[in-house]
Amino acid sequence: MSNSGQQFDFILYGATSFVGQIMTEYLAGYTSEEYTWAMAGRSESKLQELKQRLNLNEVPHFVADATDETALKALCEKTKAVVSTVGPYALYGETLVKVCAQSGTDYCDLTGEPQWIKQMLGKYEADAKSSGARIIHCTGFDSIPSDLGVYKLQQAVIEQTAAPAKYIKMRVRKVKGAASGGTIASMLNVFKEVKENPQLRTVLINPYVLCPVGHPFKQRQKNHKGAKRDNSLGVWTMPFVMASINERIVHRSNALLGNQYGEDFLYDEAMTAKSGFQAWTFTLGLGAFMLAASLPPLRKLLANYVLAKPGEGPTAEQQLDGMFDMRFYADMPNGNKLVLKVEGDRDPGYGSTAKMLAQTVLCLSKDIPDLNGGFWTPASALNEPLIERLAKHAGVTIAVM
Repeated sequence: MSNSGQQFDFILYGATSFVGQIMTEYLAGYTSEEYTWAMAGRSESKLQELKQRLNLNEVPHFVADATDETALKALCEKTKAVVSTVGPYALYGETLVKVCAQSGTDYCDLTGEPQWIKQMLGKYEADAKSSGARIIHCTGFDSIPSDLGVYKLQQAVIEQTAAPAKYIKMRVRKVKGAASGGTIASMLNVFKEVKENPQLRTVLINPYVLCPVGHPFKQRQKNHKGAKRDNSLGVWTMPFVMASINERIVHRSNALLGNQYGEDFLYDEAMTAKSGFQAWTFTLGLGAFMLAASLPPLRKLLANYVLAKPGEGPTAEQQLDGMFDMRFYADMPNGNKLVLKVEGDRDPGYGSTAKMLAQTVLCLSKDIPDLNGGFWTPASALNEPLIERLAKHAGVTIAVM
């Protein structure tokens, strides 16, 4: 870390966004350790209002626009790490990543936008390596459960058989929670970008698109685009919308961990359905949504009149009532199967994501002093220390069954 005169362990940038407010509320009651933090955003009045509502008047705040490089530099000089909730990141995220990478300030966010991460790697990875900044994208529901779930299961397989599992599949058993306006805006923006630049399609369909240059992976990965019968589990499966980012992060982790999962490792994600009818109905509905989202007039209609807008999301009751249960199945070299379960006690996109994000930035700024600068993933950078934190403080358990 090159910053001198740091006052804070981290600054939460985007404190007044939907997830930012939930995270601020979580931090207001989080007293399990000593830490120093501040909040930042673009609106003085909204920051003041949030501080008063949560009785956080002693927490410093700073005003900085997402495109104001000078203001963001001043912000980075004050802190070890910045955690950002300001998306869609493809529209609002680049300046902060640039400033962090160049100033040696650690950074994490909850993007799920592979095309944007690919751009950031190309532009700023060399800067982060030379400044010592540790940059970690995807530290919310996408992609912490998937990334740490695969990591933990592979450690167990290696421990038992001295070799990694060649194939792991993840199936979402249960998920309860609504998508936020911010998540929806990010998804719609991807469709818009593909329409404007059709070459992005090749980026989005490549499972290894986020792996470092020169990686050895060539294995053809499975793609769950439709409803399928999974005979080995005796269930129907349907597409999981987060698979497109999660699978890419898992493969990047494998590369950054020195191909620890093997060079021909297979990984795929899907959701389980109660019946073939549910699987097909969901698949057709998802297909219709994606078709509508790819046509500009219909996309505009969806954004304006049908879907939640940025800043909107589930109520506090709905967040408490939410949960997720994901199962990871490994085919072991000795022919046995090993199963791991990742569970969260809040709705995935908000309540759980806000807690995961808070624990990620605390872990990064306090527990991992020896990690070099560069663009990392949750599993390659934080692995066991973060798994422990999530179980203790975030209601997310990752355990072999």
